Amino acid sequence: YTPYLYKTKDYGKTWTLITNGIPTDHFTRVVRADQKRPGLLYAGTETGMYLSFDDGASWSPFQLNLPIVPITDLTIKDDNLIAATQGRSFWLIDDLTPLHQLSEEVAKSDYYLFQPMPSYRMGAGGRWRPASSNAYLTVGQNHPGGAMINFYFKEKPAEDKVVKLSFYEPDGDLIKEYSTKAKDRGHKMEEVVAGGNTFVWDMRYEDAKSFEGMIMWSGSMNGPLAVPGKFTVRLTVEDDYQEQPMEIKIDPRSESSLEDLQAQFDFTKAIVDKITEAHETIIEIRDIRAQIKAFNARVKNDPDMQDVVALGEEIIEEMTAVEKELYQTQNQSRQDPLNFPIKLTNKLAHLNSLVGRGNYRPTKQAIEVQQDLEVKIDEQLESFEQIKVEKIPTFNQKVKEMTIDLIQTKKPIKP
Repeated sequence: YTPYLYKTKDYGKTWTLITNGIPTDHFTRVVRADQKRPGLLYAGTETGMYLSFDDGASWSPFQLNLPIVPITDLTIKDDNLIAATQGRSFWLIDDLTPLHQLSEEVAKSDYYLFQPMPSYRMGAGGRWRPASSNAYLTVGQNHPGGAMINFYFKEKPAEDKVVKLSFYEPDGDLIKEYSTKAKDRGHKMEEVVAGGNTFVWDMRYEDAKSFEGMIMWSGSMNGPLAVPGKFTVRLTVEDDYQEQPMEIKIDPRSESSLEDLQAQFDFTKAIVDKITEAHETIIEIRDIRAQIKAFNARVKNDPDMQDVVALGEEIIEEMTAVEKELYQTQNQSRQDPLNFPIKLTNKLAHLNSLVGRGNYRPTKQAIEVQQDLEVKIDEQLESFEQIKVEKIPTFNQKVKEMTIDLIQTKKPIKP
């Protein structure tokens, strides 16, 4: 029950015991040398994993989230460590590249961004569950769908410090940025801790714009997946930053070409941009309507203001008609789309959800549907622009001519 690992430097003439740091009752099953960093060793024992950076002169536990279980064999493939266990199936310790990059420079740094390993343009795997509630099994955690970004902080950043991760195209254009202080969930980073941190970028560009209370039926607001190629990731801490190159590779199982994926990207990007344009219009309509309603409520009983009130109501009616063509305003719960037909932006979002599946260029039929929907959306957007150009300035001018008091009291002001 004692660990026995030996090392030779003279082709077997002499041997040295290298088990310093491994408990005396953790007998060893397997040892493997890393293929990229000299001196980096992995050892599997009867009761867990160990790691050495100095050719076995000293060992440290390398358990992570691996259960305490006999490690019967180890192998390395594509910078992942694969462990065969006795009783817990196979485990992959994903992404050994931070271990390859550890150095004195990293140890002395307040923070450090590791160069990410190449990532495949693919989603995460599913999780199998037993059909019977009486079945028992151990379910592991699958590899995340996306690019894993590893970074190190010597100490946890102060509460008032902003930490950001940004992703850039080869020409320097910003794709997406995440921050510990972001207010919306789509751009929020989890709390940064002292030591190692991992962030998974889903490889998507900005999502389509949504608005408060929006309910979509089977419609995807997801931005397009990045086309395989070279990118840059930047870690920013206050006014200082570090950058590393990163690569996204095509799924080796995919039969689609890079040109197909570019066509899918361009198609999805156009859909997302049009949905965003339409939803920004809805947001603006709702803001203008609220302002007009608030004004009309104040002056509706003034006989001199009836023309202005009537024009305001007319503007509201015409804007609301545009809104109702763009979006199903009767949706108040997730069940409502069963009763009320979906409108233009939902139809376009549904097309996004269909074309965004897999790695395929859009079909001829999908392109025709997109073009038809965008023409109809543009007609509504143009109607709203005409209201803004022709009627809202008239409404504002009438209000100015009437010289309405900015502050009105409920009771008359006594002289």
